[in-house]
Amino acid sequence: MNDTEEKLTLKDIEEARERIKDNCINTKLIYSSEFSKECGNEVYIKPENLQLTGAFKLRGALNKVAKLSKEKREKGLITASAGNHAQGVAYAASKFGVKATIVMPKLTPLIKVQATKNYGAEVVLEGEVYDEAFEEAKKLEQKYGYTFVHPFNDLDVMAGQGTIALEILEEIKDTYAIIVPIGGGGIISGIAVAAKAINKAIKIIGVQAEGANSMKLSFDNGKLTFSDRVDTIADGAAVRKPGDKTFDIISNYVDEIVTVKDEELMEAVYVLVEKHKLVAEATGVMSLAALKKLKFTGKKVVSIVSGGNIDIITMASLLNYGLVSRGRMFCFSVKLRDTPGQLLKISKILADTGANIIKLDHNQFKAIDRLKDVLLEVTLETNGHEHIDEIVRLLNKDGYNIERVY
Repeated sequence: MNDTEEKLTLKDIEEARERIKDNCINTKLIYSSEFSKECGNEVYIKPENLQLTGAFKLRGALNKVAKLSKEKREKGLITASAGNHAQGVAYAASKFGVKATIVMPKLTPLIKVQATKNYGAEVVLEGEVYDEAFEEAKKLEQKYGYTFVHPFNDLDVMAGQGTIALEILEEIKDTYAIIVPIGGGGIISGIAVAAKAINKAIKIIGVQAEGANSMKLSFDNGKLTFSDRVDTIADGAAVRKPGDKTFDIISNYVDEIVTVKDEELMEAVYVLVEKHKLVAEATGVMSLAALKKLKFTGKKVVSIVSGGNIDIITMASLLNYGLVSRGRMFCFSVKLRDTPGQLLKISKILADTGANIIKLDHNQFKAIDRLKDVLLEVTLETNGHEHIDEIVRLLNKDGYNIERVY
């Protein structure tokens, strides 16, 4: 054990819980039969998307601001964040009557920018990713003497996030594994220290997006490793430079780090909405997307859904992808002879299979030989991949050679 990790203890996390308990929610676990079935374990969701401000980040921010001296509060706060930490700091600042300035990447979803402003914070948009926003925030810190509230590389912030583990293990003492998302590493550091102090045998498994995997690279290499670039829909975890303090803790307490593809995140968002009526952002479902990668079965597993701050347009795009990936929506094109009755024949086959037609595009001008043929494009609501296979089989049987669009 080195000096860095010695500084974060179970006592720190227990004290943080007392400090923040009146201003945040104990988000109760939700059993998921669907995710349990998909991975062969007994899966419980820790819904931090239902937390005040819509994400776990509030916990760390509250603990940090609560511990600041009167002098530091009077000078004001500054931080950099892709959104959820921003709202946490803004909320905490409003509770203590402190001025807060938040630097956010220019590509931050508008819902997060507006929500941060709604808590009374001043927002500065700078940079394409978190790291560039961070550099600007550090400049403003030096210029105005603000107190910087780091989103992850801060022991007080980690202690606040670690209160999640206390709640989990109060509900399910024999939890086998906790699956935790990683951006810079704050939440998993706090959770790992608390959980391992209570039960050394518990497994702590981190999850990163494939396109933003700097902590996994660091973990595998045994030293801090930065990514040249990040490319993922998990904007809240798009960190090129992980924290040195979080890396020290993760190196000693975390058992494994896995990565997930953007496509897996989109599917997890869809399943969470359909089966649990819970809304989460792509970063928020990283732990659910990772469940299929677990190397064990038959165990009690808790997946932390870390945040739910997502705008409607982005949500619509994610759900559409989920519909296709789960076989709930199917689009194909087929070339027909431009003679009466062709459309009726296709419609009857589809009706006989129980498919629901969402859209038809009967376009003579898309056909190669538009004097004789017409190209029909059909979008269907379906009941899964087996249903789609049956539709294709019946169309082929009647001589229709279709092309799948999606």
